[in-house]
Amino acid sequence: MSEDKKPQGDPAVEAELAGVPDELLDQETDRLGDALDRLRDDLEAARQEVLYAKAETQNVRRRLEKDIADARTYAATSFARDILSVSDNLSRALDSIPSELREDDKLKNLVAGIEATSREIDKVFGLHGISRIAAVGLPLDPNQHQAMLEVPSVDAEPGTVLQELQAGYMIKDRLLRPAMVAVAKKGD
Repeated sequence: MSEDKKPQGDPAVEAELAGVPDELLDQETDRLGDALDRLRDDLEAARQEVLYAKAETQNVRRRLEKDIADARTYAATSFARDILSVSDNLSRALDSIPSELREDDKLKNLVAGIEATSREIDKVFGLHGISRIAAVGLPLDPNQHQAMLEVPSVDAEPGTVLQELQAGYMIKDRLLRPAMVAVAKKGD
């Protein structure tokens, strides 16, 4: 071994190594160098694993935050679906009252109460992000409308919604219930 490979500076180390053959020093230096390289590789691998674990933890945290936000936003979905049938029945009740009975003094307050209840349901729906889907006169949108029947029409473009059989609703940006509609088809 050349003089530049031998450690210099610490007299105790130099004295201890003075009797060791250069060949043994070279082998030991190579072995220690290989071990140091392995340790550096292991350290780099550990750093990469830590970075991966941090990224994965951050992704899990973001997913959980989104799931929590979605749970809060859409928690009322099942309840809202159930209340839609109540709203439908209320609307049918109002629609079934003939105009001459609406003016009857005995029924005027009853009709006003049913109308007020209907408005209150609509207000509560609005507060919870539940909105009615537009249908009549629009092209059929399979993401929001469910075509129940086709009606021959010479006036409307084929695929246009002619009649709403049951109102559809969205809760925020999700479909709560599709609108059940009658769609125009090419007239005879």
